[in-house]
Amino acid sequence: MAYFIAAGTGEILGRYQKKNLWHPERPHLTGSAHQSHEVFSIPTLPRLDPSRDVRAGLLVCWDVAFPEAFRALVAQGADIIFVPSFWYMSDVDEAARRHNPLCERAFLESVLVARAFENTAAVVFVNAGGLSQVAMPILGAVGRMGTAEEEREVLRVVEVDMEVLGIAEENYKIREDMRREEWHYGYTLRKGE
Repeated sequence: MAYFIAAGTGEILGRYQKKNLWHPERPHLTGSAHQSHEVFSIPTLPRLDPSRDVRAGLLVCWDVAFPEAFRALVAQGADIIFVPSFWYMSDVDEAARRHNPLCERAFLESVLVARAFENTAAVVFVNAGGLSQVAMPILGAVGRMGTAEEEREVLRVVEVDMEVLGIAEENYKIREDMRREEWHYGYTLRKGE
């Protein structure tokens, strides 16, 4: 279970139980497969447009492998998607590491930026130790720390320019397309559906 807690008040603004369990977790844990993703408002920072709340969503770890998880949050208006994780750079087997010893790093760096672009959303991947990254459409990775070799704790504050999300949407029109009547996938941004 992941919680998003407001600084200063301790109020729980959002919560999420991981849906997509990593293969070794499956015999021991239960995912929240049929519970819907929920987006929540977070206090608007003074630098942001005060007429609009920032909307956020939570995913956990292996959920990053599934674009549908991100789309479910974007369909509810998520601007920022936080992904707490405990991702080891050694989770793949020896055969995968023989082909590319940095394959986990390549996976994460690629998929996080792709999710940001394909959803016009900020993606904040916060790993317990090792590779962490903030990805933005237009900009790519704006905050990356740790390497595939490092698995240690570090704290970094990364400024996220929310204006970039509007610029990305204006150019790519991802959310606009998802709102169209002709939208042809199983999820939509159309009201009431």
